[in-house]
Amino acid sequence: MSVVDVLPRFFRSELWLIFGRRRNWVGIAVLMTVPILLVIAVKVSPPAGSDGPNFVNQIAQNGVFAALAALTLEMPLFLPVAIAAISADSIAGEANLGTLRYLLSVPVDRTRLLVVKFAAIVVFSFAATLVVAGTGALLGLAVFGGGPLVTLSGTQLPFWTGVGRLVLVCLYLTACLAGLGALGMFVSTLTEQPIGATIATLVLAVGSEIMDAIPQLGAIHRYLPTHYWLAFGDLLRDPMAAGGVVAGLLSAGAYVAIFGTAACRASASLRIPAALLSGAVSCARRSGALF
Repeated sequence: MSVVDVLPRFFRSELWLIFGRRRNWVGIAVLMTVPILLVIAVKVSPPAGSDGPNFVNQIAQNGVFAALAALTLEMPLFLPVAIAAISADSIAGEANLGTLRYLLSVPVDRTRLLVVKFAAIVVFSFAATLVVAGTGALLGLAVFGGGPLVTLSGTQLPFWTGVGRLVLVCLYLTACLAGLGALGMFVSTLTEQPIGATIATLVLAVGSEIMDAIPQLGAIHRYLPTHYWLAFGDLLRDPMAAGGVVAGLLSAGAYVAIFGTAACRASASLRIPAALLSGAVSCARRSGALF
């Protein structure tokens, strides 16, 4: 079976593994609760004047801001928890369940397998971000209505242009979370315990946010994985400011490159006995699970 035939099937299998688990759907439901509670809170007690964060302030005038406010609230913890759980389970989960030997028997090199797993992590990152934004926007529009989007520069954008900016925000945050996903996948290659890998990845993310909040550590802020996460505000200016967004994309790309390479090198040390390899190939071919 050629690489061209195996990789698409393996990618579909990875997506099914991620989106077919009840625990992941429970996690997605938890992500949805934040925009729901936010809209309810603003409806029950609307912010007065300049009371509250800027995005929350604008929800009552335009429901689209519920999506932006929800993303702002979830980026520091909730979304990183979701991505840490998925990425940390990518290799460690397979090792823990004893299915890693089947993956190692796939007739393509391990780098391509890790690329497929990382691609599935990116898809989940986008889906999670879109779920948060979509829930907030739809519920916000249903409760408060829509209209022109007031930018951070004070100008107004047409409604659909504002929706387009929201999509750009989701894409940017997906790229940022992909950097965390690469870090989590690397940690996942170092252990057979997915819970331990999840905790380690989350500790690194939260530790980065804590260090980013300490002014005395300003010299290293630009190198932290979470430093540019909230730079998506630049996409909500008129005209858009590219400085922070470009820096954020470069930072995320650097983390993907560094920890993706590290994960490939770490996976090269994974070995299975020849007898198990032969049995795994035969079993996988008979079952059609991978081929």
